[in-house]
Amino acid sequence: MTTSPKILAVGGAHIDRRGQVAGPYVPAASNPGTMREDVGGGVFNALRSLVRRGVSASLLSLRGGDASGETVSRAIAASGIADLSAVFLDRTTPSYTALIDRDGELIVGFADMALYDLAFAKQIRRAKVREVVAAADAILCDANLPTAALERLVALAGARPVFAIAISPAKVVRLMPVLGSLALLFMNRREAVALAGVDADASEQGLVEGLRRAGLASGVVTAGGAPVLGFDGDGLFAVAPSAPRRIADVTGAGDALAGATIAALLRGLSLRAALREGVAAATLAIESCDAVPGFTAASFAEALALVPQPREVA
Repeated sequence: MTTSPKILAVGGAHIDRRGQVAGPYVPAASNPGTMREDVGGGVFNALRSLVRRGVSASLLSLRGGDASGETVSRAIAASGIADLSAVFLDRTTPSYTALIDRDGELIVGFADMALYDLAFAKQIRRAKVREVVAAADAILCDANLPTAALERLVALAGARPVFAIAISPAKVVRLMPVLGSLALLFMNRREAVALAGVDADASEQGLVEGLRRAGLASGVVTAGGAPVLGFDGDGLFAVAPSAPRRIADVTGAGDALAGATIAALLRGLSLRAALREGVAAATLAIESCDAVPGFTAASFAEALALVPQPREVA
């Protein structure tokens, strides 16, 4: 790849609301806690990590002509990302609301993203999109796009590597028709199980075999604090995360991992070496209240030094 790679991301950039329960979570009851709001989305969060790791980035997303849309626009500009998004004045900007427990683990997420389903397929057919795809070294997408839009985007990409983020167990299946064309797919274990069509308690090897049967040649599977699985043509391996100094919020850690891993791959690193950088970025995200923390080169190097070398999985 080039020394200053350019990536085009197509997917989610929307309002993220995170409510954290102050004490033990009690189902079907009022739980005291705090609610905060910022801008997130799978590819947007990943792009912020990519930019921090030296990649030039542009983003094509969709938003409404409301105050939330203005907030999203300002956040994209502040992150140093070129904004190619379409604005629908009569629509509501998509949002994601997550309820997390006092330890930072997700209880439930609620996605209000009808605009993505409505308009992404049409946007991908615009002549301008063909131009920006042609100018990019790589493509990043997420499963907020409907299948028709994903198929069109992959066709436009041609020989360029296409990276993808699964988003959720319900949405990851949208990627099935294009799995064979992906350079790498990032998913958590629940999403991987849904895609592979295996039992929830399948072994690591069984899970990866199912993903390979589905057509995926290379992937990354996270599972909370458990080792991160990676697989490609060279086999299956695991990278154990270092213990975070504190757990502020796990929301966005997977996206931070994806961004830093892709940045390292675009610099020419192997998946094994790149995933160590992704794990370092995820650890920094978990320690921060922000989905993508404002890490420096020094703090990133410090976090990376604590990540163990990959372990081969037989």
